[in-house]
Amino acid sequence: MPEPTVVTATAERGTVVAADYFQSYSVVGLLALVGVLFVAVAFGAGRLLRPVVPTPEKLMTYECGVDPVGEGWAHTQVRYYVYAFLYVIFAVDSIFLFPWATVFAADGYGATTLVEMFIFLGFLTVGLLYAYKKGVLAWT
Repeated sequence: MPEPTVVTATAERGTVVAADYFQSYSVVGLLALVGVLFVAVAFGAGRLLRPVVPTPEKLMTYECGVDPVGEGWAHTQVRYYVYAFLYVIFAVDSIFLFPWATVFAADGYGATTLVEMFIFLGFLTVGLLYAYKKGVLAWT
């Protein structure tokens, strides 16, 4: 009867046995199990220790600080969306400014990148002036 063979792999540091390889995965599995048990014990302890006093106010639906009375349809002013839209536009545009500022000194094309960035900022300024002229930035 032939003897079972042990699978080995040769590496630069020596011979690695398959049993050692799977033993490292058992450590990861053990840590995952300990983590799941820790969360389960915390949730169980919270369920056992917390007071349960249901009241009508606690059972009522809560939505963003507004009591759910009246119709389900509420009118929202458009100016909130305009400000949010302008914020998103300028936040995304600022994302382009940060990498440019970090690469500007290391780049071999200093004058060219400077002119391109001023053109980009010019477009942003024109857009901001257009929004100001249209009265979008007025809160009243």
